[in-house]
Amino acid sequence: MSTTPAAPAAPAVPGSTALDPVIAARLKRTEDGLVPAVAQQYDTGEVLMLGWMDDEALHRTLTTGRCTYWSRSRNEYWVKGDTSGHVQQVKSVALDCDGDTVLVKVDQTGAACHTGDRTCFDADVLPITGPVAR
Repeated sequence: MSTTPAAPAAPAVPGSTALDPVIAARLKRTEDGLVPAVAQQYDTGEVLMLGWMDDEALHRTLTTGRCTYWSRSRNEYWVKGDTSGHVQQVKSVALDCDGDTVLVKVDQTGAACHTGDRTCFDADVLPITGPVAR
C-alpha cells in the first residue's frame, strides 16, 4: 500500500488567515511569519511608513480597503487610523519581485507616523558624507 506524502506545514503566523492560497504561496516571510509592508502615498510617491503584515493582515488589507498591520510589540492586529483618525485608504497593493515585501499605495489622511509627523522618515535625515549622485 502506498502512502501520500503529508502536505507541508503552514508557516507559523500570528493569526489565522483567509488569504488567497495563490498569494500566500508567493510570500516569503520572516521566521515569525511576517512580511514588511511599505506604505506609500499613491499620488506623490512619498514613502510614509513601514509596518508588518502576516497573511491575515494582508487579507484584511486587500478586502477592506484599509491598511491592517500586525503589531509585534502588542501581538495584535491594528487598522491604521482606528484610534488616531489618520486613515490609510488602500489604492493598490503589490508584491516585490522576491515576494518578501509588500508595497501598499494609500491615500493617507493626516500623519502616518505615531509621533505626529507626516511620515516616519521626516524627523531623522542622516547626513551623506560621500559623493552624491545627481
